[in-house]
Amino acid sequence: MQLGCLEAGPNLVSLRWGKSAAQLKCMYTNARSVGNKQEELEAMMQQKSCDGVTIKETWWDESHSWSTALDGYKLFRRDRKGRRGGGVALYIGEALVAMEIKTNDDEVECLWVRIKGKANKANILLGACYCPPNQEEEVDNLFYKQLESVSGSSALLLVGDSNLPDICWELNTAEKRQSRRCFKCVKDNFLLQLVCEFTRGRTMLDLLFANRDGLVGDVVVGGHLGQSDHEIIEFSIIGEIRRNTNKTFTLDFRRADFCLFRSLIQRVPWEAALKNKGVQERWMCFKTETLRAQEQTVPVCRKTSQRGKCPAWMGKEVLKELKNKKRMYHLWKEGQVSGSI
Repeated sequence: MQLGCLEAGPNLVSLRWGKSAAQLKCMYTNARSVGNKQEELEAMMQQKSCDGVTIKETWWDESHSWSTALDGYKLFRRDRKGRRGGGVALYIGEALVAMEIKTNDDEVECLWVRIKGKANKANILLGACYCPPNQEEEVDNLFYKQLESVSGSSALLLVGDSNLPDICWELNTAEKRQSRRCFKCVKDNFLLQLVCEFTRGRTMLDLLFANRDGLVGDVVVGGHLGQSDHEIIEFSIIGEIRRNTNKTFTLDFRRADFCLFRSLIQRVPWEAALKNKGVQERWMCFKTETLRAQEQTVPVCRKTSQRGKCPAWMGKEVLKELKNKKRMYHLWKEGQVSGSI
């Protein structure tokens, strides 16, 4: 099994898989502080219909517990302990059956989540890691042990920021000792590195690994979250995933008969019904009659959306500007516009 970028370009970056129910759309970004990028992140996730999003350098701590939840997603996170910065997080769609694999190594900024496959199909183990520059060798060893312990999984993916720019994944070479040890760990665990473009300036720091060919498709590098200087990586996971069946019913006001509703409410002898009653009794009487009319005029339907509703602020103009930002970025990358625009 060949390491590195396999045979480069066409087999990876330009690889396109047919859209199917067995495909999960994922996105990875190094945010360099989610902070004021939270709304843009949510807009991107809704626009791209992401099933999973991996974030590095969240810069979250205990004070961010109230502001991190996104409707329609389960959040798994590991914050950096004792100092500012760092941190990793995974947003997984609520329709997927996912659980975190706990570890006791607080020094390692790494997170593992198992996504359950269909009956008789392999579970997918998705990992997210961040290795800060000049990380201590002891912490490296703890991470390598974690990776070794999960490398036997049938379907393993790992995304993260290595901060090891001297590794050339195309030529399978590394200059520094720390980089050679990382490269040896990847080789010993039979992992394929699937990113073949620069992800920060003229370096390749953000990486995507899989333990078998055909597990990942549609690897595309490009775009930024806010002012982060790291590129976004989009990819698809190919696998038959178990999805929860939504058994929630909701009122279908689009098919409601409001004329009949109004007529039923007008037929109620309100003056007699509310006479000699206190405030609470009047409220209960009003509520009972209104719900009775609602049952006759507003049908229910099963809630089919796999993700939460779009936030109220996410209108057409916001999505239009987001698309325009991505278009201008690609023009700038191709040298067709100046960086001052």
